[in-house]
Amino acid sequence: MSRETELTRLSASELASRIRDEELTATEVVEAHIERIEERDDEINAFVTVCEDEALEAAAEADRALEAGEDVGPLHGVPLALKDLGAEKAGIRHTYGSALFEDYVSERTAATVERLENAGAIVIGKTNTPELGHKGTTDNEVIGPTASPIDTDLNAGGSSGGSAAALSARMAPIATGSDAGGSLRIPAAACGVYGFKPTFGLVPDDGRPSAFGREPQHTTKGPMTRTVADAALLLSVMDGPHPADPNSVPAEIAYRDALERSIDGYRIAYSPDLDVFPVADEVRAVVDEAVDALANAGATVDTVTVGHDYSMAELSEAAMPTYTSSVFESATVMEASHGVDFRERSEEVSDSLLAMLHIGDEYDTEDVARSGIVRTGVYDAVQDVLADYDLLVAPTLSRGDVGLQEDLGAEAWEWPMTWPFNWTGHPVASAPAGLTDRDHPVGLQLVGRRFEDDTVLAASAALERERPWDHLYQ
Repeated sequence: MSRETELTRLSASELASRIRDEELTATEVVEAHIERIEERDDEINAFVTVCEDEALEAAAEADRALEAGEDVGPLHGVPLALKDLGAEKAGIRHTYGSALFEDYVSERTAATVERLENAGAIVIGKTNTPELGHKGTTDNEVIGPTASPIDTDLNAGGSSGGSAAALSARMAPIATGSDAGGSLRIPAAACGVYGFKPTFGLVPDDGRPSAFGREPQHTTKGPMTRTVADAALLLSVMDGPHPADPNSVPAEIAYRDALERSIDGYRIAYSPDLDVFPVADEVRAVVDEAVDALANAGATVDTVTVGHDYSMAELSEAAMPTYTSSVFESATVMEASHGVDFRERSEEVSDSLLAMLHIGDEYDTEDVARSGIVRTGVYDAVQDVLADYDLLVAPTLSRGDVGLQEDLGAEAWEWPMTWPFNWTGHPVASAPAGLTDRDHPVGLQLVGRRFEDDTVLAASAALERERPWDHLYQ
């Protein structure tokens, strides 16, 4: 095994421990990951920008700090990939996945990035995302589509597809993502990694000039990792109230303490299709086995219906006003803050984003208000399930074979089983469930009660012990 292979297989927690103990230097860790990017990224297309010089300079400074005996943070020297949407770092190119911003350099550092860097993480690059994060696959006019490292004929999922692909291909040990309709969980499932959407409000978002756009369609930042322990570590760094975020909340959650917790006595509700999603048989078979593993770990599992009483058509019709309005809001904010009108420069904008903006024109405040009735019905149904059970589990995606440049069309709402939980604000993880007979990755969603993110982590860690997934990262 080469030195590069050895180092890029280690978790962030292990890397940080070995760097602190001076068994490794931050410089050799960063160099190994840059070498891995050079080796794999032409095929995967995960990175929009690689910060080689800046990362090596930061690594050298991290090594000097240890030599001087300084106190260091829990992520000291660990390479970090940042989604090229929301996770801004001053002085680094930030494209928003848009050709209109191909040369834009951010003047600010986002609060979560600042917290991760203060904990010692070293930004190694910015990862690919669809334009303004508007869809569930990653493809744009800047660098094109991002492939799943598990099968490069498949799309990495979106909108945090570059982050998930970078993790799966061992080009970074940790990454940031954000989630407005599944953007953490969809790519986690498509790339066989772990994505965690925390309870709305736990991880702050200090985005400007609008601080309120996340509310109609609960949008949150969160960690993407290869291990549950690393996700707990990142959450412990990223969470906590911030004065610039009116939605951030104070909550004391012992994320890392949950990792070794037994799930004996946990009651888990298993919904194979959230009542209405068209789940492929090959996906259902893999998820069934993952759910059996939770039972083997000591949980009691019951197959349930969620009981929201809506058809797939009714759910998707209600989703359109809130989701397209959130995308429309993003474009409006970009025009206000940067003076760029996406529709006036349509030749430089992706067709799918233009189509969504035009659809957004069709809805008004009455449509958004009416969607709140369906949203409330789904929220109440999930709350009723979680009144009797510790967790609700379901597939992350209804199929595992979305092609690299496939246009999902009418399936855009049926494929991701994620967006109902952006209505509800519950904490949800997507954990690798296994591979289909065609070696396509499948994810399992684990939904917890609001502000019981530690319960989601405990069950995820139990699943990882029962059904390890590190073999996915070749």
